[in-house]
Amino acid sequence: MKTVIVCRCEDITEKEIVDAIHAGYTDFEELRKNLRIGMGPCQGRVCIPLVKKILQRETGRKVEENPTVRPPVVPIPLGMLTKGWENEE
Repeated sequence: MKTVIVCRCEDITEKEIVDAIHAGYTDFEELRKNLRIGMGPCQGRVCIPLVKKILQRETGRKVEENPTVRPPVVPIPLGMLTKGWENEE
């Protein structure tokens, strides 16, 4: 059987995803937390749609298309994060 990498950032294969689903992780959030799907540098831009299709195929249930987006409650200027920082050189 050919190894198919679904999440390149975390090196997660299709087999690992299917095995996790068969082990009882049938909710997308459970799968994501268990396998670290979407937690790499691309933040799931590539793997989340693929994982949702696999989950739908394996469970026969419709999976929400769009991931939850959690923007900051109040945007702050980047300079606010550096105030008070002193260079020790």
